[in-house]
Amino acid sequence: MDLMSPHDIEALFRLLVAAVCGMLIGINRDLRGKPTGMRTLGLVAMGAALVALTAMRVDGIAGHPDATSRVVQGIIQGIMTGIGFLGAGVVLHKRHSSRVHGLTTAATVWVTAALGIACALASWHLIVMGIAVTLMLLVLALPIERFIEARAGVPVRRHGATPPASGDAPLEPPPPPSSAL
Repeated sequence: MDLMSPHDIEALFRLLVAAVCGMLIGINRDLRGKPTGMRTLGLVAMGAALVALTAMRVDGIAGHPDATSRVVQGIIQGIMTGIGFLGAGVVLHKRHSSRVHGLTTAATVWVTAALGIACALASWHLIVMGIAVTLMLLVLALPIERFIEARAGVPVRRHGATPPASGDAPLEPPPPPSSAL
């Protein structure tokens, strides 16, 4: 008796590819010191793929295009909505300020889940293009964004923070704590 059928081996391959996709994006986040890194995004992509693969294996939908279509729509809607809550958890808004942190990280969590779904559905060309465009945005767009902002006279941002609104304190590090007690 075989331990895994060819169908199971293909599903394992899709899960592994999803995990690798998330890990590739996570490397960028790790290098930038962000809260979601290689392991987290690998798990997000693999988890999305696992949910999609599991739903596609429900008895009774094979050979029924309408049922399959509804299941795929439900998978995509459910995962992308649910992952939005996880992404929202990394977005921080500072009180009494217009500064928001973590939007790129939240978007990265969301796109990683989308890549996981694409892996589950074996959309190989879209996966390659999605990873390429995502990494291009994460790696190449930041220096371009900073160049454009500098040319426009926008104050320098640190770690993706939004520029201060008028009347806000500049983005300066806090003074060191006083040693006098």
